[in-house]
Amino acid sequence: MTDYVNWFRHSTPYINTHRDCTFVVLLPGEALAHPNFSNIVHDIMLLNSLGVRLVLVHGSRPQIEERQSARGISSHYHNDLRITDSDTLACVMDAVGSLRIAIEAQLCTAPTASGQGSRLRVVSGNFVTAKPIGVVDGVDFHHTGEVRRIDRKAISQHLDEQSIVLLSSMGYSPTGEVFNLACEDVATSTAAALEADKLILFGPDAGIFNAEGQLLRELKPTRAQPLLNALGNSLPGSLLSAACKACDKGVRRSHIVSFCDDGALLTELFTRDGGGTLVTQEAFEQIRTATIEDVGGLIELLRPLEEAGILVRRSREVLETEIGQFTLIERDNMIIGCAALYPLDDSSSAELACVAIDPNYRHGGRGDQLLAHIESQARVMKIDTLFVLTTRTAHWFRERGFVPSSVERLPAKRASLYNYQRNSKVFEKTL
Repeated sequence: MTDYVNWFRHSTPYINTHRDCTFVVLLPGEALAHPNFSNIVHDIMLLNSLGVRLVLVHGSRPQIEERQSARGISSHYHNDLRITDSDTLACVMDAVGSLRIAIEAQLCTAPTASGQGSRLRVVSGNFVTAKPIGVVDGVDFHHTGEVRRIDRKAISQHLDEQSIVLLSSMGYSPTGEVFNLACEDVATSTAAALEADKLILFGPDAGIFNAEGQLLRELKPTRAQPLLNALGNSLPGSLLSAACKACDKGVRRSHIVSFCDDGALLTELFTRDGGGTLVTQEAFEQIRTATIEDVGGLIELLRPLEEAGILVRRSREVLETEIGQFTLIERDNMIIGCAALYPLDDSSSAELACVAIDPNYRHGGRGDQLLAHIESQARVMKIDTLFVLTTRTAHWFRERGFVPSSVERLPAKRASLYNYQRNSKVFEKTL
């Protein structure tokens, strides 16, 4: 029970962050066929009840192949794309139509926050305009196409009405032709057209793994090529390629999560570390100067250390006044570390204070990153000596080049404010 309560409390900032955001969710045909799909539907319904605007894009590859096999039709590919002749198109339409109905039925019967799933509106339609791929390398792709345009206005209107929009891997031309599309193409094009906050891609694994078998929590598109080469045309490879393309099209964040693991979607969205792979152009963690909007997060980070007597207590008013002195480590919009630099009057020295790292992130070298950043900042300010006053962490500073000093070494104005009752040890470091 305690774990659940703690998880729920820590998920609250994410609930507020995700409200009114637009997520495009890709559900490949493999996900729809998996026994865990019913749990995914429940999680999607939960997101909807929390105010997330949802567009679902579903694939149908294994279902198409089942119908081809049943009719004795062979699958043909070129450049990893299915060649869709007339017989295959019939299988595509059969598979896509059946899946759409099945998904709508599950979404309408799954319980919502009010316990009545039937009130949820699921909207499908001809929102995707497609064009033929044509003939490539002498190969005629027939009814295989690619996205030409997404009807952003129509989709946005339905999202404004709190409907879930359901898109398939099919598109239509202005002349009434039907085209078989790659579901990844539909998902990335839709996310880009809607300027979605997130593209979420369900795959068979927890995320993307490196050559050593380690799950990559964060990945930049510029470093993805070796992984794409290794994954080839597998489903994880297709998802990673789609995530990178989405980033190139302006989608800030793409998440690859497992359709096999119950709760993978919620873990990725409502915990700091997530459970899958985040593909983004942005730094998942960044060091930056604090602003007035960070005061609340700073109070939450510092309070336990102040209560333990490790740090001097600072009121909200003091933090608001001194906020410009603070440097933060931010992880996914959460403050997990801080330090403050106070130049000392009439001297070329400064005080390093309020160094704090969230207990969950104290073994990743973040304190060293903060210290390096502060020292660099101090050098730019022509400061040649850093002082630090500490009661409990003397060893940490000594290991990083600080040497024992004294109150008498402090500039006079700072020395006059020394709290003898607290009896902090003084250390200094020459920059």
